[in-house]
Amino acid sequence: MSDSSSSSPASPASSASPERSTVLALEGVRKSFGDNLVLRGVDLEIASHEVVVVIGASGSGKSTLMRTINLIEQIDDGRIVLGGDDITDPRVDVDATRARIGVVFQHFNLFPHMKVIDNVTLAARRVHGMPAADARARGEEMLERIGLGEKVDDYPDRLSGGQQQRVAIVRAILTDPELLLLDEITSALDPMLVGEVLDLVRSLGDSGSTILMATHEMSFARDVADRVVFMHQGRILEQGTPEEIFGSPREEATREFLARVMHR
Repeated sequence: MSDSSSSSPASPASSASPERSTVLALEGVRKSFGDNLVLRGVDLEIASHEVVVVIGASGSGKSTLMRTINLIEQIDDGRIVLGGDDITDPRVDVDATRARIGVVFQHFNLFPHMKVIDNVTLAARRVHGMPAADARARGEEMLERIGLGEKVDDYPDRLSGGQQQRVAIVRAILTDPELLLLDEITSALDPMLVGEVLDLVRSLGDSGSTILMATHEMSFARDVADRVVFMHQGRILEQGTPEEIFGSPREEATREFLARVMHR
C-alpha cells in the first residue's frame, strides 16, 4: 500500500473527529480473482454522517470494494470493521451484517412481480421483522416524500428508470441502515433521469446519512461529497476534500483521469 492514505491533506484520521464516530474502517484490504489482484491493500475510514465519493477509471476496483464491504466478495487479506465489529471474521453472521447496510447497485433489482410498496418493504418485513402495517406506513410516507406517492401500488414496469432507482434507494434506507452503499447508481439511466436520482442522494447526505458512493458523476462528487477518494489500479492513490481533489490533485494519475472525464 502506498502512503497516500496517511499523507493526504484530508486523511481518514482527520475526518473522524471525536464528535463523529467511525462507522466503517477498511484495513489493508486485498482481493484477487485468480491472478488478477483487484484490491491492493486498501485503507479507508468513514465517519458517521460523512458522504465519501469514490472516483476512478473502470477497472480501478471501485465496485469490488463495494462488494467486499457488503460481503458479496470475501477478501483475501486485511479486515473490514463496521460499527466496531469485524465483519470479515469467518464467524460473523453474514445476513445480520448485511441487514445493517443499505445497498443500491446500478441495476435496480426490483422484483417485477411485486408492487412498488411491496418491493420497498420486503426487507423491512422479512429481515428486520417490522410489522407489515408499520412497514407500509413508513414506505408510503417515504415514497410520498420523493414524489412517488401515487406509484405505491404500481408494478416496476410502469415506472421510468429514474423512478425505479429512487424506489430502490427508498428500499435501502427504509430501515435506517448504519451505512448506505451506492455503486454507480446512475450508470444504467438515461442522462435525462440522472438528476432526479442524484437529488435524492443529495437530500440523504443533507439529512445526515452515512454514505459511500462510487460514481462517474464528477460534478455531483464535487458538489456533494465531504471527501473524494481516487482509486487507481486497486489502490487509494489520494483523497481529500472536493476542492483539493478537483482543484489541486497531487498525483499525476489523478490529474490525467480528471482531464479525461471532465472534458468529454
